[in-house]
Amino acid sequence: MAYDDLKGKVVLVTGSGKRTGIGYAIARKFASNGANIIVSDLGDRKDEQNPIKTGSSVEMQEIVEEFKAEFGVDAVSVGFDVADNASIQNALDQISDQFPRIDVLCNNAGATFGVPNAVHTYDEAAWMKTIDINLHSVFKVSRAVLPKMMGTGGAIVNIASRAGKVPPLFNGAYAVAKAGVIMLTKVMAKELAGNSIRINAVCPGQIMTDLEAWRFDLEAQFLGTTPEKQKEEMCKTIALNRLGSPEEVAKLVVYLASDEASYITGQAINVTGGQLMEL
Repeated sequence: MAYDDLKGKVVLVTGSGKRTGIGYAIARKFASNGANIIVSDLGDRKDEQNPIKTGSSVEMQEIVEEFKAEFGVDAVSVGFDVADNASIQNALDQISDQFPRIDVLCNNAGATFGVPNAVHTYDEAAWMKTIDINLHSVFKVSRAVLPKMMGTGGAIVNIASRAGKVPPLFNGAYAVAKAGVIMLTKVMAKELAGNSIRINAVCPGQIMTDLEAWRFDLEAQFLGTTPEKQKEEMCKTIALNRLGSPEEVAKLVVYLASDEASYITGQAINVTGGQLMEL
């Protein structure tokens, strides 16, 4: 389905600088609907503690050129740390001439550190870093972007997680952070409704990304089995008996940002293949 109202809109997607992630799929889906895209990731700000590859400056620029050529939209890449206020503001200043307003923000960037660990054995620094990147970043980036939406309205879609509703074992910081994202989404939706800004969250379950592959590898090492076996066991818990794709998450994000969802705000919607059916 095409959303004509998104044509010419400016969309910022954090954590969208690598082709193997949900963020890239989201940015690409917006671009396919004619939106102008701000591709963002850590870029050259490498995080040696992060076990998952982040988007490099080279890959981010390749994605920008891909969107321009394939969809005829305007696009730019910008590297920044979503947990650092100065880095966020510097990035927005860099693109302010090209994109003085932002119509849609998707807070997608995320990571997890210090796992597997129970709460009582969790390294405090790893715990705090996980909370910073997954929860505090949503507050920080939204706060910086919102002045660019005031007066014209807009939409924010936060990527939360099934883990924010159902507690996983040995990944407490991530689960707590994503639960916080769900509540932050609801708070912002109430506070910003009068400004014609809608805020919703999407809660993916098991989506086949490099993060999910890393999870299966980690679980296999921990349990003395294989990643393939862990994937098989996980699929048994899903009603549709398969993992989801980043594109399936992207479809919901783009819908929520479009005028088709004009009466939807403050929601946290599951994309779990029936693994989670409760609200």
